Amino acid sequence: MQQLLEIMQRLRDPVDGCPWDAEQDFSSIAPFTIEEAYEVADAIARHSMEDLKDELGDLLFQVVFHAQMASEKGEFGFDDVHQAICDKMLRRHPHVFADLEIKDAAEQRRVWEDYKATERKARGEHSLMDGIPVGMAELQRSVKLQKRAGKVGFDWASTGPVLEKFDEEMAEMREAVASGDRDAMEDELGDLLFVAANLARQLDIDPATALRRGNAKFERRFRAMEAAAGGQDGLQAMELEAMEALWQTIKKRLAADIDNKGDNL
Repeated sequence: MQQLLEIMQRLRDPVDGCPWDAEQDFSSIAPFTIEEAYEVADAIARHSMEDLKDELGDLLFQVVFHAQMASEKGEFGFDDVHQAICDKMLRRHPHVFADLEIKDAAEQRRVWEDYKATERKARGEHSLMDGIPVGMAELQRSVKLQKRAGKVGFDWASTGPVLEKFDEEMAEMREAVASGDRDAMEDELGDLLFVAANLARQLDIDPATALRRGNAKFERRFRAMEAAAGGQDGLQAMELEAMEALWQTIKKRLAADIDNKGDNL
């Protein structure tokens, strides 16, 4: 770890360091931090331990980068980051590091949330909506907002009412499209996506994972269709009806190739 810290210090040296690294700030580096987190998730989804090792290193480098910039400003250093997370884990796990008894994982989640709520109040955050990052991916933020509201009982008890709400929002979406009002369409589409995220939460499904799976499915099918048509030029020469027929053929072919894992190609 010390070697990595020294590398980062050298890269940021205004005289002998890397010009690009030296001119960065928190805002310019933040997008790379988010990108590296996504690449970690991608390596996990591909079950590639070799790539995961590399991507975790890249993500760790981002932590070191931010800590170095903060140290240069006299705010905090990497040791402070390290100590802060150690203190937080000790504080939030009294059933492991102290004498609190917890029966199961469900009770542990409740205790964890209680500790986080106490910490938010200590920071001067009093609304349940406080402390939810605006830079979060919007699907995950929707789920976070809904979970917070659910803490005071503002929530549906089952999937049935959510599905009914989804149908209601879809009807309103059709009306907005028919009106041609772009602002109304954007508003109703947002409502529709928000309810979809709520449905995912009710089903205990991560909406980002579900969407990632849908994206991967579309990509597999399109690549296969592209190959069957002889590439981009072949597809471009086809009428839409012919492409749709080929798409359906590809779907059936890929479905016949699925294994017993239930992965719906």
